[in-house]
Amino acid sequence: MKGVLTLRVTIAAGVAALVLFIGIGLASGRQRGPRVSPHESVAATIDGAELVITYGRPSMRGRTIFGALVPYGRVWCPGADEATTLDSTRVLQLGTLTVPAGPHTIWMLPTADAWTLVVSKEASGFHTRYNESADLGRVALHKQTLAAPIERLTFKIEKNPAAAGGVITMMWETTEVSA
Repeated sequence: MKGVLTLRVTIAAGVAALVLFIGIGLASGRQRGPRVSPHESVAATIDGAELVITYGRPSMRGRTIFGALVPYGRVWCPGADEATTLDSTRVLQLGTLTVPAGPHTIWMLPTADAWTLVVSKEASGFHTRYNESADLGRVALHKQTLAAPIERLTFKIEKNPAAAGGVITMMWETTEVSA
């Protein structure tokens, strides 16, 4: 009986080693090829503040995005893989929300009619791990429908053409939101 028990342990250890080996092979294989959602940063200097948004850029790939892949009524990270970050060298005023200098993760709460930007105190994170207790605050976004779809999630930062300050815009599918 002792030999049978030893055999079972050996098989179990061999299976665990095989699973570990396969897991390492898969993980290292992912790092060699390009990401499905490549990462990008957009930057601008607005009124002396250096702003950078860093995010993963998923594609539509024939999918319906808003109201389907991204459900309405649930906080969502606009990006892929690591949480999207907004970094500034100065204090920012986004609507009524004062955002301290430094990196912050940003999230959105989409609905069919209105969108809200959620700024987190967290400097980094994973795009599926929203932590409501870390919210710095929320800002209503201006939403409009685009005439043609945007295949890849896209952010831009620009000087406000109508007043002081700047505008942060996110576009994907046929939706554009800005603050």
